[in-house]
Amino acid sequence: MEKIVEKFKALSDETRLRIINLFIKSRRNLCVCELMDALQLPQYAISKALNILKNSELFTTEKEGTWVYYHLTKDNPVNKSLFNFLKNYLGSEIFLQDETRLEARLLLRENDKCVVGIIPESDLLKMIKQKTEA
Repeated sequence: MEKIVEKFKALSDETRLRIINLFIKSRRNLCVCELMDALQLPQYAISKALNILKNSELFTTEKEGTWVYYHLTKDNPVNKSLFNFLKNYLGSEIFLQDETRLEARLLLRENDKCVVGIIPESDLLKMIKQKTEA
């Protein structure tokens, strides 16, 4: 019972819900810098939220070179039910804006991996434009 309570506590924050939404909708492993660009939040806020989600066993990590990718822990029936529920109810404007920014940021990936790190927002828009025109 304690683990389920911990999961619900982890979901009781807007930033953490925004993060979960991006993973549910994109169905990808994501790194902190991609989340920073999508949510337009500083690294410490993203890392703190991810740590809480990871401690509640909603996320796991996988290190590839210098990058750490986070992904949803779906092998748990409680998590699977929570993710299915959230998929249908996280649709307000802020979530849609996050999804749009993430889709644009993911265009910068090479071989489905993050290769650019943290990018100032003004530079990000230029890079995305260059990538889509190429």
